[in-house]
Amino acid sequence: MLTMMLSITERLPSSAVQTPCDDSVILPFDLRQKSRLRVRLQSGLEAALQLARGSILRGGDRLLSGDGRIVQVVAADEPVLHVTAVSSQQLMRAVYHLANRHVPLQIGGGADGECWLRLEQDHVLKDMLLGLGMSVIEQQAPFEPEAGAYGGGHHHHEH
Repeated sequence: MLTMMLSITERLPSSAVQTPCDDSVILPFDLRQKSRLRVRLQSGLEAALQLARGSILRGGDRLLSGDGRIVQVVAADEPVLHVTAVSSQQLMRAVYHLANRHVPLQIGGGADGECWLRLEQDHVLKDMLLGLGMSVIEQQAPFEPEAGAYGGGHHHHEH
């Protein structure tokens, strides 16, 4: 028996965030950066993502399949370092050193006003952060790094 694979070619605009979904796909950040990908939806159905090159999917995005189904993207829990500091100046120092190494970073804050950083687990960066006096906790959590100053992530341009 031949089974047709669902084709997903379009990301809906952010205004569609309240649109009800027919299915979902759970992906870690490294797979949410790929524009061509074979995935298994939560329903068990196989699908082919064929999105515009350079697309980076975010948790909560809605995708439209060729047959009209709407599929929600869910950011998978993955191994990350959760970084906090005793002061905003100390945390900014960590951001400086990580940005200088072009490390993808998620920057967030809690209801208590405490700011934090999240990055993919790396023992060398963990040691550096501990050396800078940061509090570093290894955890499993969704990773949603900043998109970059120009909206599309890290690019090299020829002048």
